[in-house]
Amino acid sequence: MTLLYLLDMLGTAAFAASGAWAAIRRDMDLFGVMVLGMVTAIGGGTLRDLLLGDIPPFCLQDETYLWLSASISLVVFVFHRHLTLVKNPLLYCDAVGLGTFVVIGTGKALSFGLGPVGAVLMGIMTGTAGGLFRDVLSNRVPLILRKEIYASACLAGGCLMVLLLRTPVPRELTLILTASSVILLRIIAIRRNWSLPHAE
Repeated sequence: MTLLYLLDMLGTAAFAASGAWAAIRRDMDLFGVMVLGMVTAIGGGTLRDLLLGDIPPFCLQDETYLWLSASISLVVFVFHRHLTLVKNPLLYCDAVGLGTFVVIGTGKALSFGLGPVGAVLMGIMTGTAGGLFRDVLSNRVPLILRKEIYASACLAGGCLMVLLLRTPVPRELTLILTASSVILLRIIAIRRNWSLPHAE
């Protein structure tokens, strides 16, 4: 089992948790929680694979992703009352998913021969599309469209990964540094209320 696969599993679990939590906050039933959790977990990667021409998408080639996202969604549904002990669990789970999926998306795009710009865009899409689907289905303004440090954190992470891959830094260290940078930037932005400029 490679580090990349472990990061992918971590991102899938984190995004499934954030999707399930968003469904619970909208008072959805078990089916709604499962659907929103799974869509959040696999939506970005599925869209990425369709655009790259990698058919069938990753989650159908390896059903572990489906089972994992369904299981995490069920766990959140059952134990959601305990999650209230953590401030903003949705945002923190989302931050972890964001960082790991940026690495996965950028790396896969590069392996398919895309240039740096295309690879970074694929990384951004992999990290943000699942959350976009989650927010739209739960009738919320998507995080990516708010003034928060969100897609910009993905952009920074994707650029960092592309640059580090051109240096002697070991690949596994590059993956860890990139994912950690996005996660930390997102969490710090949440805690300190950092945001991009917006129209007055």
